[in-house]
Amino acid sequence: MLLAVDVGNTNVVFALFDGRELKARWRIATDPRRTGDEYAVWLLQLLNVEGVERSQIKQIILGTVVPRAVHNLTVLSEKYFQITPLIAGIDKACWNFQIDVDEPRSLGADRALNALAAHAKYDGDLIIVDFGTATTFDAIDFNGAYKGGIIAPGINLSLDALVGKTAMLPRIAIESPRDDSVIGTNTEDQMLIGVFWGYVAMMEGLIAKMRDQIGRETRMIATGGLAILFDNHTEIFDAVDADLTLEGLAILAERAESA
Repeated sequence: MLLAVDVGNTNVVFALFDGRELKARWRIATDPRRTGDEYAVWLLQLLNVEGVERSQIKQIILGTVVPRAVHNLTVLSEKYFQITPLIAGIDKACWNFQIDVDEPRSLGADRALNALAAHAKYDGDLIIVDFGTATTFDAIDFNGAYKGGIIAPGINLSLDALVGKTAMLPRIAIESPRDDSVIGTNTEDQMLIGVFWGYVAMMEGLIAKMRDQIGRETRMIATGGLAILFDNHTEIFDAVDADLTLEGLAILAERAESA
């Protein structure tokens, strides 16, 4: 089995794969100070709940946008599983596709993994929207080359800024509006309308401009935790694929094993 670890700015996701089949996933808050031993106490209990022995883990791969977390996750891998982990984008786990931007090394591992997985699963030109701590928009051409994209504040970051910089606005949860009205009659509704529908308008506007610039028929793929929430209020997505980043790790590990 493969243990794939996706380290994001907000959460670390551990996923268990049998081949390309995702068997289980677990999430823990990102903390670069968390030691390998602390990860092990948490993870080994979860593996036990799933009935998986640590000896069944034959390969480990890490994809991270938090470089400081790599050391402790490597300690976890080597001390508790006797496996030296693959690092996405490095050595045997190199991307092996064209990154057509000014500074290819600056591309985040999560975005590269999304590009890899999306090209493997979907045909033609693609735009991938990943709803994470930041919301990213990435253009992948029909050959699988990464052509560039957009980075925007995530919706929760936008809400945090709004609440944090005002004295009287309350903290609200991001959720589906009760109806399509864009005229709120109380403070909470007005905030939700501004953040949610403002985000939908921003997203649809940027995607329209990207499609115009690409100039060819383009499929829209959404991923990330809030993708389903937005999919219910826009018809712009052709597919919602919540596990795209994890699947990219599984594909990369498979290629590295056969290299």
